[in-house]
Amino acid sequence: MVSPHVSQDNLLTHLRALEGERHPFTSPNRLAQACAYLMDQFTRAGLAVRLDEFSYIGERFVNVIARPAHSQDPPSLIVGAHVDTVPGTPGADDNASGVAVMLEVARVVAAHAQDAPVEFVGFNLEELSMVGSAHYVTMLRRKRVPLRGMLSLEMVGFTESQGQQRYPPFLKRFYPPVGNFLGLIANRRSKPLLATVEQAMRTIPALPVETVVLPANGWLIPESRLSDHSPFWDAGFQALLVTDTAFLRNPHYHQSTDTIETLDLAFLEKVCHGIVQAVLVLTKKVPGTS
Repeated sequence: MVSPHVSQDNLLTHLRALEGERHPFTSPNRLAQACAYLMDQFTRAGLAVRLDEFSYIGERFVNVIARPAHSQDPPSLIVGAHVDTVPGTPGADDNASGVAVMLEVARVVAAHAQDAPVEFVGFNLEELSMVGSAHYVTMLRRKRVPLRGMLSLEMVGFTESQGQQRYPPFLKRFYPPVGNFLGLIANRRSKPLLATVEQAMRTIPALPVETVVLPANGWLIPESRLSDHSPFWDAGFQALLVTDTAFLRNPHYHQSTDTIETLDLAFLEKVCHGIVQAVLVLTKKVPGTS
């Protein structure tokens, strides 16, 4: 099932607005502008927006949180993407791509299901060891939120056709050499969430999906933990890393060349369709689900 409401034009607009270094210490104004952009876009889409404040080495930062206007229950699902970059990169794939998809998914879901128990979170300081998401997870645990799962959208816009996809050594023989697929990465506790999201994503035509379930919360493959899902894993919540596999595929990772021109917008649109479908299924807002 493909949602007719997803707009590639909207995705491109978000990418253009977000592209540019967004680092808390080398480009703080640009990072603040990106957070303000999220607030504006969520509000324009009719979502209720709030800021989750936290401090880091004496400075104040925020996660930007939005939920459908009539959603009253605690969130059962979190869709997150980090807003910040490392110094020296415009961060189109890392991670304007994830934020763009999150914004478009939020817009579509808000129009389709105004009472869906989902929160969309623009996490801050991911590149400094997931500071913002760790703060948010602490709040979830303190409030005993009955979370069904979390989706971390981390670099979701780059594909390649030359067979340059790389893997950790013991996974290579199980997966395709061409990096044209979306990866869904789970720990063992998150297998039920993975099964549901994979099924939803596979309803999208021409969107290849590959999955892996990792033991020990991913510690045997440390690169699998380098995004905002890992604090959720460590806290015992189900969570997935949704990714184009980052530096295992994209040569522009953390480089000045990580620009919009390198991205596959058709692929990004398909990913967005898939996340919309997954969110509606997980929040039970798809006709025929229970």
